[in-house]
Amino acid sequence: MGMTMTQKILAAHAGLESVSAGQLIEADLDLVLGNDITSPVAIHEIEKMKVDGVFHKDKIALVMDHFVPNKDIKSAQHCKCVREFACRHEISNYFDVGEMGIEHALLPEKGLTVAGDVIIGADSHTCTYGALGAFSTGVGSTDMAAGMATGKAWFKVPSAIRFRLINKPAKWISGKDIILHIIGMIGVDGALYKSMEFVGDGISYLSMDDRFTIANMAIEAGGKNGIFPVDDKTREYMKEHSTRSFVEYEADADAQYDEEYTIDLSALKPTVSFPHLPENTKTIDEVGEIPIDQVVIGSCTNGRMEDLRIAASILKGKKVAKGLRVIVIPATQKIYLDAMEEGLLRTFIEAGAIVSTPTCGPCLGGYMGVMAEGERCVSTTNRNFVGRMGHTESEIYLASPAVAAASAVTGKISGPDEVM
Repeated sequence: MGMTMTQKILAAHAGLESVSAGQLIEADLDLVLGNDITSPVAIHEIEKMKVDGVFHKDKIALVMDHFVPNKDIKSAQHCKCVREFACRHEISNYFDVGEMGIEHALLPEKGLTVAGDVIIGADSHTCTYGALGAFSTGVGSTDMAAGMATGKAWFKVPSAIRFRLINKPAKWISGKDIILHIIGMIGVDGALYKSMEFVGDGISYLSMDDRFTIANMAIEAGGKNGIFPVDDKTREYMKEHSTRSFVEYEADADAQYDEEYTIDLSALKPTVSFPHLPENTKTIDEVGEIPIDQVVIGSCTNGRMEDLRIAASILKGKKVAKGLRVIVIPATQKIYLDAMEEGLLRTFIEAGAIVSTPTCGPCLGGYMGVMAEGERCVSTTNRNFVGRMGHTESEIYLASPAVAAASAVTGKISGPDEVM
């Protein structure tokens, strides 16, 4: 029986000729990731193990990004714990204020993730790196601790769903619209513990930023991971950002899939996810009149350069609607600098938005955009659960940067064609 792309990567890292869905394996890890919220728990666990150091100081990444710069004493204590651990164990890839970024945008940019890797991270959106043809998945902090200590992790080999993307998407259709459409189609548990494997000629029209966005939100459909085949765009990205060698895997022709879907990208419309689940999707022509109080453009899902360019192209020469708060968050320091040099930050500020240092803050209701009772936000983030961005009676509408920027101008949920 043939193997899927994910199964081939796991087999190679387990030292096995083949694996099958449901099999329990122990695999070698290429990278273990943690942030300022999840790492302290892992550090306390690893200290209980009484192990002699970590498995490899260059294969652990600790990124201070959720409450950084620190929002309060507790977050400062968390960062101090991680900082001291990183210093004690000479962790090469420790990123703090001044060089940090949102972890899932930062690691590919720094060349720490490449095709063929097995990566675990104590953050559910670690599945982002599947855009590069890697197997990456989120784990709990105790699994992170075991990974840092041993360089290995146990996995149940996932079965897979194949998504065939065909044709060229229309203007304004981005990776966010595609993944929201898929989640709306299969539901938030439609891919539970399965590998979401993307194929088809439509992939050639997707930028790497689009692919990162799609892979990032695989977890919102319950997926164990999302993964794309390696093509010329992937190779170009990795060669630009990384000095590491990489291994390309392809699914066998007779690989088994639980389900298969074909998605015509040319037929998609800008899509919005309504409260309080990502599966509650409507196309922009179905939305109706929904006034909003806040717009957030950023996060590990949509804070990359292409996202900022799209938002700026819509906001240029326009003003944010009166009474509306608009927060723009470049995902890394490099993206921040590039956006500044391109004049995008000026566009945002002149329109009436603010620009923040890289942070996950508003996405999880931490800081930098917490909402009050009854408020509504259009956000390019990845979750709209009850209370996710603040008060339990606030509302989050997930959308692309194009829809978010257009909504910022009109003061209600709007498509880009309404303002351009």
